Amino acid sequence: MDQRTELSEFLRSRRARLRPEDVGLSAHGGRRRVPGLRREELSQLAGVSVAYYTRLEQGRGQNVSAAVLDAIAGALRLNRAERDHLNRLARPAARPPRAGAGRPQRVRPAVQQLIDTMDSVPAYVIGRRMDIIAWNRFACALLGDFSTLPAHQCNLAWQIFLEPATRELYVEWENKAADIVALLRLDAGRYPDDPKLAALVGELSVKSPEFRALWAAHNVQDKGFGVKRLQHPLVGALTLSYETLVLPADPEQQLITYHAEPGSPSAESLRLLASWALAEAGGAGPSVPAPHPRA
Repeated sequence: MDQRTELSEFLRSRRARLRPEDVGLSAHGGRRRVPGLRREELSQLAGVSVAYYTRLEQGRGQNVSAAVLDAIAGALRLNRAERDHLNRLARPAARPPRAGAGRPQRVRPAVQQLIDTMDSVPAYVIGRRMDIIAWNRFACALLGDFSTLPAHQCNLAWQIFLEPATRELYVEWENKAADIVALLRLDAGRYPDDPKLAALVGELSVKSPEFRALWAAHNVQDKGFGVKRLQHPLVGALTLSYETLVLPADPEQQLITYHAEPGSPSAESLRLLASWALAEAGGAGPSVPAPHPRA
């Protein structure tokens, strides 16, 4: 993915979402041909020249300083994830070194053992480009059997946009889809030269108009915590909290867990689902077939 194009489109999209009144400017001053702030207004707010900001927005900024980017980020009212994304796009030489995008993704055996022992907690691990690289049996019972998927489909973004059963699982599918694309955008900033990420984005863009529209919005965010409502084919409605834990030994890997409020109907439904998953496995212990390493 071309860094200059990504930077240009990101800045334009952030500028377009702001109205003059949002930043204390008069909404008057002539008819606006496009939504959002004008370059002149954004430059004024950031304290940089119009010519300088224009070059930056056109992807022609050279050696832009952290201070200037911070001023522009403040004027655009960027959140933390957006600020980090802007810095990666505008100052690629200043990015901390990362392992190559082609490095195989593997979870440590101890991590797989840990999630295997979590009989009452659905848990899985995602790596770069949202590949699902490890899971426990309960996660398969809740979200679908990852162990049966071809490698390129064992990906959270692919599942959300191209797997009908996954679309039906999430009650607020539109919100989930927007979150997934915003997370994938972060990876695009971290790994602009990842051919598998480019191939994934290309496939989703061709096959899903919803993905195309969301990708064009250039929204970015980090995965954190929250609540999801699911409609499970076996146990029905579920309201579950999720937590995202970054693995310190490999910050590119994130452990996601789901749980229900104790004593709630969802907690009882999860208990039933866990019993079903154990019965399906023949009570033979917590392990599910481990995923093959994926690049």
